[in-house]
Amino acid sequence: MKENSIISNIVKLISVILAVGCLITCTIIFSKAFVGVKTLSAGGGLTATGSASCDFESNLIVWRGNFSTFGLTTGEAYSALKKDAGMIKHYLSQNGISEDEMVFSSVNISKRYNSIYNAEGNYVGDEFSGYELSQNVSVTSSDIDKVEKISRDITDLIESGVEFTSDSPEYYYTDLDKLKLQLIADATENAKARIDLMAEGSGSTVGDLVSSTLGVFQITATNSSSEDYSYGGTFNTSSREKTATITVRLNYSVH
Repeated sequence: MKENSIISNIVKLISVILAVGCLITCTIIFSKAFVGVKTLSAGGGLTATGSASCDFESNLIVWRGNFSTFGLTTGEAYSALKKDAGMIKHYLSQNGISEDEMVFSSVNISKRYNSIYNAEGNYVGDEFSGYELSQNVSVTSSDIDKVEKISRDITDLIESGVEFTSDSPEYYYTDLDKLKLQLIADATENAKARIDLMAEGSGSTVGDLVSSTLGVFQITATNSSSEDYSYGGTFNTSSREKTATITVRLNYSVH
């Protein structure tokens, strides 16, 4: 019986050793597999960022202005506003702006109040004084020189009694989508050229494209040192001469 007990214990010990050995073997196998997956998922190859930029001139201008009138009644204020709108329309037409190029907005109406103070100088309330009406006008044209001249010289309009406030012109480019596609192609070519150069220098052969990332478009004033790029892109509308920039990031496998 004692001998059988010893043999039984030996068998159990061998089973434990085999189990541990199997666990160690499996752990090693799974560890190697994990390392392999991690290596593959970590990526590799060569990565480069290419850029492209282009200077261009805007081909569309938008100029906006605002004018207002005041009256004790809405009818009185509206009559004055209508008269001013006619004078503005005549002024623009005289300077070569067609009716298709000018747009008048709806009329804004607001009440005006005067503050009332007592003999001691303390505020006691407001007193209704009348109605203020205002309207916006915008001019959109491809003749940039013409509209720029009008926006700079509105002296005659103001001297005629119109309370007119002029905004700075805004400049746009109608073929921007076409320009963007060309810049993407140029930036991609630039990035691929850098990949090829690095591969040649390292004695490698460029394989397949693994991934590509397109940056945001930056449109700034040409030769501007005060306008910075932004994370979401910059879209300048205050300058007639502009510069567009884009980046493309490529990652290629190598052999």
